[in-house]
Amino acid sequence: MPNSIAILDFGSQYAQLIARRVRECHVYCELFPWDTPREKIMAINPKAFILSGGPSSVYEADAPIIQLFILESKLPILGICYGMQALTHALGGSVDASAHREYGKAVVEPIMANDLFPAGDFQVWMSHGDRITSVPEGFVALAKSGSSPFAAMADPARGYFGLQFHPEVNHTIGGTEIIRRFVTGIAGVEPDWTPQSIIDLSVERIRQQVGSNRVLAAVSGGVDSSVAAALVHRAIGDQLVAVFVNTGLLRKDEPEQVVIAFREMLGVELIAVNAADEYFDALRGQTDPEIKRKIVGEKFIRIFEEQAKHIGLPQFLVQGTIYPDVVESSAPDRNKADKIKTHHNVGGLPKDMKFQLVEPLRYLFKDEVRAVGEALGLPSEMVWRQPFPGPGLTVRCLGEVTPERAARLRAADAILIDELTAAGLIGKGAGTSQAFVVLLPVRSVGVMGDQRTYQEACAIRAVLTDDFMTADWARIPYDVLARVSTRIVNEVRGINRVVYDITSKPPATIEWE
Repeated sequence: MPNSIAILDFGSQYAQLIARRVRECHVYCELFPWDTPREKIMAINPKAFILSGGPSSVYEADAPIIQLFILESKLPILGICYGMQALTHALGGSVDASAHREYGKAVVEPIMANDLFPAGDFQVWMSHGDRITSVPEGFVALAKSGSSPFAAMADPARGYFGLQFHPEVNHTIGGTEIIRRFVTGIAGVEPDWTPQSIIDLSVERIRQQVGSNRVLAAVSGGVDSSVAAALVHRAIGDQLVAVFVNTGLLRKDEPEQVVIAFREMLGVELIAVNAADEYFDALRGQTDPEIKRKIVGEKFIRIFEEQAKHIGLPQFLVQGTIYPDVVESSAPDRNKADKIKTHHNVGGLPKDMKFQLVEPLRYLFKDEVRAVGEALGLPSEMVWRQPFPGPGLTVRCLGEVTPERAARLRAADAILIDELTAAGLIGKGAGTSQAFVVLLPVRSVGVMGDQRTYQEACAIRAVLTDDFMTADWARIPYDVLARVSTRIVNEVRGINRVVYDITSKPPATIEWE
């Protein structure tokens, strides 16, 4: 990649947001742990480095450091929070514990004109306990805050910049513009990362990986697997065979919709397998979310291995893994951030899997996936349908997953989507990014028709997000929520209480399991 940025992760949960903001500038980037070997980082031919934040202090033993080759490259560097402190420490400045820690919103006051942000005070997001007390030789202070005399610093001659605040989070006003100014201005990277360039690059890579071999595509009807299959089909045509497994854990009418979409709209060879009974048998008695995910992953691969025997044992399997899946499944030895949960597309696959994975969306965010889908000519209803996890209703049916509970959840979820659609609250351009129902293993007392009931409760989850790495809960109008609740308790047998989840991500994840 001739136009790229290397982002070095020092352990920040915000590191993926930095990558997201760089992509918003139409610039390709990759995220690497801070101690990744030189050859791997430089293989993308970066034009600049961005150093993320992190939980360490630079004066601690074994604290993450900036590798020498990064400074020797003489490429521009933007250090964010810990990245700024690591840059200061490496170049001879001073970093000390602050008597007044800064967490949350703060106001930054520019001290001098610069190429990174405009004049005038602006709101930022701070999250640090250490601060710069003296800058390295050649650096000047660009801005200050209430507790940081060096809220921003720069050595313009070398293209080195440091920010004590986090421009990547939405709480920093104009943060994306700050990143854009560094990436396309100071670093001079051409903004050529577009849906068409993604398609062209992916087609080339897919052809190089699979050659003339046949390829299986795992399709679920979700956005990610559909776009991944369409992208591979664009690359290799009839070499692709799509396999759709009806797990019994899909949304209302989804099995029929998937078959129509792939066979009639896309012209892809599709094998449909009904394995609902197998999945429910395998999940019987299981309540631990990680075990349930691994069961789904194991069953998923075994069914595909069986189907592969009928079409000549292809060695390649397409999956719709996207970047948030990889990030949230990352183990400590692959990424410096904590592991959140196992995604069945990533960490839940059996070790003796006989396929080589083709994952054309592995480094794309959800909005990039949708943009690629539109550029490929996929139907709008397919590209903009509600996101759906690989394990399906397994991760939304808390506790044991049975055919009866899955049917109950499916019916309630369909009512929610029906009412939100009618209210214009979901779909392209609508306010709500994702919405679904979660069935809880909790029973409560109710009254229906003058009779006591003791039935399950369900929760509505609806969020607003651009990248699915962070999210806020959606403020759905009360009258819409009232209609959803009334319909669920009246139309779905076994549910007598509806609650609304008003937790953001973080601290919660979007899915409950």
